[in-house]
Amino acid sequence: MQSPKTGLVICGHGSRDEGAVAEFARLVEGVRDRVNGRWPVAYGYLEFARPIIREALDALRARGCERILAVPGLLFAAGHAKNDMPSVLNRYAAEHGVEVRYGRELGITPKLLKVAVERIESAEAEANAREGEIARHETLLVVVGRGSSDPDANANVAKVARMLWEGFGFGWAMPAYSGVTFPLTAPALEHAARLGYRRVIVFPWFLFTGILVNRIYDAVDQAAAAHPGVSFVKAGYLNDHPLVVDTFIERAGELEHGSPAMNCSLCKYREQMPGFEHQVGEPQMSHHHHVEGVGTGHDHHNHAHDHDHGHGYSHDHGHSHDHGHHAPYPHADHPLGPRTLKGGGGA
Repeated sequence: MQSPKTGLVICGHGSRDEGAVAEFARLVEGVRDRVNGRWPVAYGYLEFARPIIREALDALRARGCERILAVPGLLFAAGHAKNDMPSVLNRYAAEHGVEVRYGRELGITPKLLKVAVERIESAEAEANAREGEIARHETLLVVVGRGSSDPDANANVAKVARMLWEGFGFGWAMPAYSGVTFPLTAPALEHAARLGYRRVIVFPWFLFTGILVNRIYDAVDQAAAAHPGVSFVKAGYLNDHPLVVDTFIERAGELEHGSPAMNCSLCKYREQMPGFEHQVGEPQMSHHHHVEGVGTGHDHHNHAHDHDHGHGYSHDHGHSHDHGHHAPYPHADHPLGPRTLKGGGGA
């Protein structure tokens, strides 16, 4: 029996920033070049840009794909990876009778940490050439993540900071967040400036540019102006580095040969985490239908739903995020069943 034709869709969050959308598209082209016809490749966004995820799935079906590998273009598993993308994929699988296999977030991997090392080393070398060398034990590293209402995802930013701290031998390191949780970037940099280190390197643990990364760099400029005795250095974000492309392909390969499980041991939707007990078992739904495709010139309405989280308050926007458990995840005791999605079985 001939196996069904398989396609790959890379699911992005989306951004109003045209530079971010262009960088995402460039990364997908890198994936397409590297897989070299192994799978047809499409991409779509959850919100704020086109094509949306459903349009990407339509494109793969038009090419005869009956099985689709869906990789979230997200570093950590929070509400978008756990609820919103699975909801869109589940619904599409049920409506069109196709099999959709949903993959893991990119997570923390040796490859991505190597990219982080390259970005930080490059920024440090440029600063040394410009300002004179400053020893690493006199340098503090700040790793800035996106920030989420999911404490497990936020903890991973702290883990990245710790691993880079030990790997480099910096004098100190701390996590910070662009919004939603604390410490936010600006107060974190103010705190860092008062600890007595001669240099502070700020590394955004982000895939692409956009409003949030620009705000991080603006906060660095403001901190440098307020503390002229401290060298503040901006490191680049991950972007379309070849090792980032490798990580996307690895996630797709996992799906082709099985259904990898997300690490859910500290998930606030399955376990009673301190302060989040009320969110256990919330019903799954996507909260992004009203902003699919809005932004980046495709729709000139500047929607009031600011999902770039610059306000520093809750990501939830009054929504509930299910993990009842996100239909695609393979918990045998869950009524929605295994991670593989097929027509008729979606949420």
